[in-house]
Amino acid sequence: MSSRQSTAQDGRTLPRLVEIMQRLLAPGGCPWDREQTLESLRPYVIEEAHEVVDAIDRGDPEALCEELGDLLLQIVFQSALSTGSGGFGVDDVVGGICDKLIRRHPHVFGDVQVEGSEQVVANWEAIKAREKAGRGVLDGVPVALPSLLRAQRVGEKAARVGFDWPDATGPRQKLDEELAEFDTAVAAGQREAMEAELGDVLFSLANVARKLGIDSEAALRGTLGRFTERVAAVETRAREQGADLDALSSAELDALWEAAKR
Repeated sequence: MSSRQSTAQDGRTLPRLVEIMQRLLAPGGCPWDREQTLESLRPYVIEEAHEVVDAIDRGDPEALCEELGDLLLQIVFQSALSTGSGGFGVDDVVGGICDKLIRRHPHVFGDVQVEGSEQVVANWEAIKAREKAGRGVLDGVPVALPSLLRAQRVGEKAARVGFDWPDATGPRQKLDEELAEFDTAVAAGQREAMEAELGDVLFSLANVARKLGIDSEAALRGTLGRFTERVAAVETRAREQGADLDALSSAELDALWEAAKR
């Protein structure tokens, strides 16, 4: 990291990436790169974004630096493909976000006065609403988001126009209501109703998290991480005992699980 930190870090290396991408896509460049489309690159954008999040969660700056580079490559790659088909280019992408940042920070680039971050957010949303005039309340929430994250973002957007509870008590009561309806569907063996009611339960949970200021996606990631670590610990302890997990009784598995938790 020391060699990177010693440079000016003023963005002067970005044109090199653009030039490399142009060379890869030019006649005589890379056959694989030249075969790609915006659609074929879609999975890579999602994958690289998740790898960035993983590096942040691990607190690994070396990995984060690398993964941000991979994500940046996707932006430059797709911009170059668009340019090749007569559409926008990387300068349009960079110019657009620069203009947006200036417009939405009038307290920095203009003469607007603010008294804290809450007012900054309020101004940002007001400016954004003017820019997006005529669009639906929820139009800005990407459909491709992971469903739990999308649920929380939908709740946030709806809250801004009054579709919300005053505090966490409302969505918590709604959660009990939806759980009861889910239990009724399960008891009746109604598969479609079970799926619909389970969706309502999950949406209610996301709203509870939102009202409590909890990132539901991060909370579930944390649980999955702990569960994964404990399963690995159980497997290790079973191997140390010369046992096969499939051959252990429920009581033996429970004992290993409790040991892993400790």
